[in-house]
Amino acid sequence: MVSIFHTSARKAGLPPGTPVYVGRSRVEPVRMTLIDYDATNYSCIEDPAPESCQRARESPSVTWLNVDGLHQAAKIEELGSLFNIHPLTLEDILNTHQRPKMDLFDDYLYFVVSLPTYDEQVGEISKEQVSIILTERVLLTFQEKKGDPFDGVRERIRNNKGRIRKMGQDYLAYALLDSLVDNYFVILERVGEQIEALEDELLENPETETLHRIHGLKREMILLRKSVWPLREMIGGLQRDGGPYFGEATFFYLKDVYDHTIQVIDTVETYRDIIGGMLDIYLSTMSNKMNEVMKVLTIFAALFIPQTLIAGIYGMNFNTAASPFNMPELNWLYGYPFALGLMALVGGTMLLFLKWKKWL
Repeated sequence: MVSIFHTSARKAGLPPGTPVYVGRSRVEPVRMTLIDYDATNYSCIEDPAPESCQRARESPSVTWLNVDGLHQAAKIEELGSLFNIHPLTLEDILNTHQRPKMDLFDDYLYFVVSLPTYDEQVGEISKEQVSIILTERVLLTFQEKKGDPFDGVRERIRNNKGRIRKMGQDYLAYALLDSLVDNYFVILERVGEQIEALEDELLENPETETLHRIHGLKREMILLRKSVWPLREMIGGLQRDGGPYFGEATFFYLKDVYDHTIQVIDTVETYRDIIGGMLDIYLSTMSNKMNEVMKVLTIFAALFIPQTLIAGIYGMNFNTAASPFNMPELNWLYGYPFALGLMALVGGTMLLFLKWKKWL
């Protein structure tokens, strides 16, 4: 089940700026990719040496250094020393439960985004943190694990598609941010399919498992809501305060990303309302089922209570020789058929009465 509660107990008592990884334990090595390009040239280096990073930092071309894996805090701290990253920023990068936000420093612009991913095997949403540092020369991205929605951006850079090779680091930052926001639409599409399937199941034959799935979707919507609302504030902050690092031409694209974020928020709120209504429908449906069961049991009880009364009366066996009033029917030739007929008559009368009252 998707978790919406986190703890940072490992950081308790440590000084501010201490680089401590807070997240899931991983064993795979940290992987770095250095992409350097301009309008005519392109290069990609896997796991570059610090010297290569330093040369790329000093070159006039656009440099993008992507880091997959945050669990080795020493490597992240080494990169921080190489690119003059503030210790508080390093602490935020390693704390993978950060709220989406933006921080403006003298030498760079730092912002963090929550990346939701859909696990096909488990069938639920998980969340990954992506940190982006925009400097005048280099763009750095930090991710918890390998695999992201940036493949489309890499292909555009590699094949020189669109305008990305003709623009600077600010446009690359916009392109990555746009890919992260567009990923929300992919996740919401999967959630919409689950909601449609659950609605059909609710109308046909809701079961206990249906309630578990509704609660799972409700938790996923809480997770998405906690991610996308601060994302809107963060993009608004980039539009307000990102002037030193975002050119005027890129601001129009940031506005487009902001509009996409609003669409995501509207969809998330709509789905939350639908899921809340589904929970009410489930409870009403189960209550109606229980009422139908109780109705049948009550009808059976109403039909058999008079027969039970008659059987109880004729089961007392008072001695008829002691008094003429003591069960004279016990000595009748047709006493037993008389009792059965009386039971059938009373039961039939009750049945006709229930139908007349339209309770059946």
